[in-house]
Amino acid sequence: MFALRHHILIGLFMALALVAPTQASEAEELRKYVDTNTQRLVDKLNEERGLYERDPEAFYKSMDEALTDFVDFRRIAARVMGRYARQTTPEQRDAFVVKFKRSLFDSYAQALVNAENFEIQVKEATINPQSDDRASVQMEVISASGNRYPVTYSMYKTAEGKWLMENVIVEGVNIGLAFRDRFGQEMEENRGQIQAVIDGWSDAVESLNLDQEVNKS
Repeated sequence: MFALRHHILIGLFMALALVAPTQASEAEELRKYVDTNTQRLVDKLNEERGLYERDPEAFYKSMDEALTDFVDFRRIAARVMGRYARQTTPEQRDAFVVKFKRSLFDSYAQALVNAENFEIQVKEATINPQSDDRASVQMEVISASGNRYPVTYSMYKTAEGKWLMENVIVEGVNIGLAFRDRFGQEMEENRGQIQAVIDGWSDAVESLNLDQEVNKS
C-alpha cells in the first residue's frame, strides 16, 4: 500500500496551495488555485528527497519555513491535546507544538525515502454553507500502480482572510482525531504525567498504526 504517512505529509505540503486567493468565497476559484500550485509543490517535495539524510537540521528548517505560515500547527496541536491542554503551562504547550511538528517532519522524511512516483488530482473545493470561513478541498493521490487514495483537507479562514489547514482526512480516517485518541492513551499509560507524554510524543506517533485505521474504515 502506498504509505499512508506519505499521504499525510504530502497533505502538509499541499497546504501551501491553500493561501487565500483573491475571492476565497468562490469554491471554483479556490479549487483552481490549489490545482495550479500542485505541480510546483510536488516539484519541491521531490527536491527535498535527499536533504534529510544529508542534513536533518536543514531539512527541519526547510519544512518549518515552508509550512509554518500555511498550516496552523498550534491549532492542530491544541486539538490533539484536547481537554488535557488545560493542564499544561504555556511553556508545555509551546514544547508540544515543537514536538508535534518535528514528529510530522520525521514521518515526512521517512516516507520520502521509500516514496514511489505519484500524482495528485484536485477534484473540488467546497465552502461550508453554514460558515464561509470554513472550507474543504477534495483530491486524490494516485500511485504509480494506479491506486487512488481520497484525501480531504479541512481549512479555516483567519480574520486576515488567509486560509490555513487545520485537519486532514485520509480514506475516511480523521487524522486529527486519531492523534487526539493517541494522546489520550498516552496520558492514561503515563498516569496523567503530561510532561512525559510531551517528551515521548515522537515515539507515540511512530507506534500509531494509521494504516490499520484506514483498513478498518
